[in-house]
Amino acid sequence: MNNTTKKTLVLGASANPARYSHMAINMLRSKEHPVVAIGKRKAEVADVSVTTEKEPFDDIDTVTLYLNAGNQKAFYDYIIALQPERIIFNPGAENPELEHLAKEHGIATMNACTLVLLTTGQF
Repeated sequence: MNNTTKKTLVLGASANPARYSHMAINMLRSKEHPVVAIGKRKAEVADVSVTTEKEPFDDIDTVTLYLNAGNQKAFYDYIIALQPERIIFNPGAENPELEHLAKEHGIATMNACTLVLLTTGQF
């Protein structure tokens, strides 16, 4: 992995091409970022296997959220345990409670759109 790629966990991944999480996986892979994904159903998106389990992934730089705040609660401890560098709260996933918890653990947070960040070179 070179220093410009960021291993990213897409949380709330979907095999539905109309979903933003699906688009994000494809765009992340097209820009050669390593991607792991968790969703409601097992699937394949691009060359990424979507799992339904809270896998103990290593070296996660970014967690990008495509779950609403209520659905994130079950993942709080899991996300913190992964010790990512940052969490991106995509539109509709904003969550002050998780944002506060992340900051307490030294994890940066952003209310932003992963697709926009990737498109504009700010990812």
